[in-house]
Amino acid sequence: MRTRIPAKRVGPSVPATRARAHTHMPLLHPSPPPHRLLVVRQCRLIAPPVHHPSRLSVRAAAAAAPVAHEVCALPFPPDRASHHRELAAAVASVERACRLCVDVRESMLVGDEKILEKNDQTHVTIADFGVQALISFELQQLFPSIPLVAEEDSAFIRSSNAADSNSNTLVESISSFVTQKVNNNGPPLTHDDVLRAIDRGGKDAVSFDSNPATYWLLDPIDGTKGFLKGEDSLYVVGLALVVDGKLALGVMGCPNLTDTTIGDTEDESIAACPGHGIIMVSHAGCGTWSRPMSAEIGQLTTLPNVWKRCSVDPCSVAHMAHFCIVDSHTWDMMPLSAHFISTMDESEPRDENKILLQNSCGGSLSKYLLVACGRMSVFILLARAEKLLKAWDHAVGVICVEEAGGQTCDWSGKPLDFGADLTGRRIIYPSGGVLATNGALHDKLAEMVSANYK
Repeated sequence: MRTRIPAKRVGPSVPATRARAHTHMPLLHPSPPPHRLLVVRQCRLIAPPVHHPSRLSVRAAAAAAPVAHEVCALPFPPDRASHHRELAAAVASVERACRLCVDVRESMLVGDEKILEKNDQTHVTIADFGVQALISFELQQLFPSIPLVAEEDSAFIRSSNAADSNSNTLVESISSFVTQKVNNNGPPLTHDDVLRAIDRGGKDAVSFDSNPATYWLLDPIDGTKGFLKGEDSLYVVGLALVVDGKLALGVMGCPNLTDTTIGDTEDESIAACPGHGIIMVSHAGCGTWSRPMSAEIGQLTTLPNVWKRCSVDPCSVAHMAHFCIVDSHTWDMMPLSAHFISTMDESEPRDENKILLQNSCGGSLSKYLLVACGRMSVFILLARAEKLLKAWDHAVGVICVEEAGGQTCDWSGKPLDFGADLTGRRIIYPSGGVLATNGALHDKLAEMVSANYK
């Protein structure tokens, strides 16, 4: 059965997106002078040799010579966005990473074994490692002083190789997919280059202190179950930039969600669809936007008019809203179950005590994405004691929802603290769980949740 994602409901008058003060964050890297920018249909990444600074210093990188980089048009000009260059680079990398995912998924259909199980019994695929290697390598070429915090490292791959002499095919397979998609003007990447790129985001790669930090947060594939399940389920490549402790920008790529689900449409039967895909971007003070993934990897769009502004669902009545949870949770695990019963049948009549629930297969980021584009009204997640919540599963989703006019908090009503993990910036500790809403329902639901969770 295909997952049904409701079309965005637009009321007679949709409230304007909640105003946000423009955040004047420091420029991490000044944009290259005009003569170094060449906007063409076939984008290329030109990266001269990088000289790594002796310590992690954003300002040191800003003082370095500018690096020519791939130009992909954004829906707002550089003078409105402090981190326009970082966002353009992130969009290009995430889009290439999504294409890597599609290639791996297609290769799985012909019988190649690309599904692995880590020591914690969670599944990981060639695509997870490949995406992390690709994005890590490209970001390091352009922004060498900004560290990366990401989900994977190469320890599992290296241990697999040590345990089985035939397992070198695992590294070869990852490297093959990466080299096909990565933008690299230097020597061809070796297996060691790919492993080092993966480890750049690993848990031992960087250590922070209590001061506000600047770093990338990457979830190579959020919703690996959805990736494995196939065309009916959503998965997301998610990348965010934190600047001085604040979310500055985010990019989500969803390879099997059609762009007809974003923006105004009358289609009431939207589902995941292979071979399409959307890119969603957000920048502090500039809103949330989306566009279709470009037709071919060499044709990354340079046209700003392909973007659509995203806005949350305007629904202000709980029993008329669309709620979503992750597929590993049930409604009775949520504190809102004390106030509402749930149904998954959209045709079933609902009164003020019954809400419509959808728990389609997919990770947290796909739920944030659907709230940000107005397909869902509320996403609620329980923080289980036995499973720590990871920062990369939420950061990009939070900025996309909030810039689209929504609100997020933990179950006590406090903002999510992405600096709570002082040394690693890898874990968040929300009280009770996470609540992301369209804004119109937020205060009422946050009060109910806060009063009923223990």
